[in-house]
Amino acid sequence: MNEPRIALVHERFTEYGGSEAVVGEFARTWPQARVFAPIVDPTAAPAIAHPPWDAVETTWLSRAHTATGRRSHAPLLPLVPRALRTLPLRDGFDAVVVSHHAFAVQAALATDAPVVAYVHSPARWAWEPAFRAREGGGLVGRAALAALGVLAKRCELTAAPRLTRVVANSHAVAERVRDWWGLPATVINPPVRLDRFAPDPSVPRADFLLFAGRLVPYKRPDLAIRIAQRIGSRLVIVGDGRYRRQLEAMAGPETTFLGAAPDDVLVDVYRRCRALLMPGVEDFGIVPVEAMACGAPVLAVGEGGALDTVVPGLSGAHVPAGDDDAVIEGFAEVLRSHDAAAYDPAVVRAHAESFGPEAFRARMAAVVDEVLAPA
Repeated sequence: MNEPRIALVHERFTEYGGSEAVVGEFARTWPQARVFAPIVDPTAAPAIAHPPWDAVETTWLSRAHTATGRRSHAPLLPLVPRALRTLPLRDGFDAVVVSHHAFAVQAALATDAPVVAYVHSPARWAWEPAFRAREGGGLVGRAALAALGVLAKRCELTAAPRLTRVVANSHAVAERVRDWWGLPATVINPPVRLDRFAPDPSVPRADFLLFAGRLVPYKRPDLAIRIAQRIGSRLVIVGDGRYRRQLEAMAGPETTFLGAAPDDVLVDVYRRCRALLMPGVEDFGIVPVEAMACGAPVLAVGEGGALDTVVPGLSGAHVPAGDDDAVIEGFAEVLRSHDAAAYDPAVVRAHAESFGPEAFRARMAAVVDEVLAPA
């Protein structure tokens, strides 16, 4: 049987994160696939080993991005849907696999082939006013994001009827797809590269809490700082982002900022922390799985992807959702009785292994095979 002719579509390659890791695993699943993205920043090439950057087919928006000094892709976002609709996806593909978190499903309108959409999330900033209010950055920023949200919602809803299958990266995202798009979704959690992360029984736990990830509002690093202040605990923050200056202003001597640390530093703090704090609601959340792969327990708000990744009593605990003060008090209550030694690092690691890339590739291949199977 001939290999299926697959097109892979991603929204943009401007930085490396969980969605780019997903596309890398798509390319490993279908190594002969052609890869498309409206905006490609070749300066990010060292961060992504596969697919090779010179193999990614792009559009004139990449030239526009370069012409503006690659300072920000945000001004180009209103043009992305049109660029997606004009991708050359009618060139004899058997299926199109789309990696979506805002506009990418518009590629479904550029092809007659079956389309499988892997949804990191429908655009939460378009559908959730409270989420948009935190991300907007002032009156002008919120107004611009609201206008872009109208476009994103329209793009998602016009493309939804053309999707053959929808795959959500967590049960929470599947519920959004059901509620906002009116479609069912299969849940396949995203891949986590576990080979870089492992426990070390010779490394003792230390008396500090950890927050890791991009320093952006929706991840709620501000709550991690307030939780540490509330209980008088040391806090280590690994990561960088536009929110860092505000966080440093509110933090006291209990908090240490390590910035965007390399893997060896990240592995070290995962192995030694008392617990990883996850006070924001993630679509899935790769960081907690990395921490669990190092044997660290994870304390998370009991919503979103944490319901898929954190098993109470086995790999961590859930804190009830609520307003900021309630969440802080909930974490404080859990931490009063939290004992890191009660969690067996080998058991926590074994749980994390269920999110490895091999399982992800096999499940995605099965979905596409089902779509291509004769009726």
